Amino acid sequence: MKIIKAVERGKKIRVLGFDDAPFDRQRGSIVNVSGVLCSNTRFEGMLWTEVTKDGNDATETLIKVIKNCKFYEQLHAVLLDGIAFGGFNIIDLPSLADAINLPCIAVMRKHPDLVAIDNALKNFDDYQVRAALIRRAGDIYQQDNFVFQCANISADIAFKVLQASTDTGNVPEALRLSHLIGSAIKTGESSNRA
Repeated sequence: MKIIKAVERGKKIRVLGFDDAPFDRQRGSIVNVSGVLCSNTRFEGMLWTEVTKDGNDATETLIKVIKNCKFYEQLHAVLLDGIAFGGFNIIDLPSLADAINLPCIAVMRKHPDLVAIDNALKNFDDYQVRAALIRRAGDIYQQDNFVFQCANISADIAFKVLQASTDTGNVPEALRLSHLIGSAIKTGESSNRA
């Protein structure tokens, strides 16, 4: 896999990071998602798409936008700000990674409260499907300041990718920028929490 060679040789790693922009709380509303391409921590490009609040279209939308973008052949990995966009539009992490044939890493600021998440999912008619997607995302790892889940990549290599793509703190630059850009476009200014 090309990412392992890039990490082992200390080469630049191109990651595409996705985060949802601020959105209306009404179920079924449109949620914008920004994608930022970085070579290590250097901004190189951007994508913009949309999913449905609390819907079930995030995985298919990401597959389509990633495979059809001009950056696809250059990518080493895809980073996600968490495992869901627009509330509980949960991403099928292994299916996404398999469909795009790239490693996928979902990055979190802290360990999620899985009991609270499970209780919230019980408000959906398709609770079993959503709960299964959460389980399919796999183990949650913590290495240094990074909390993450990964597919099509080992936790050790994923950690090295996160290190290489982070300037300071525990948020890779592609995710930090996609958060800032999404906030600015939707609210008129970037938020201070990435």
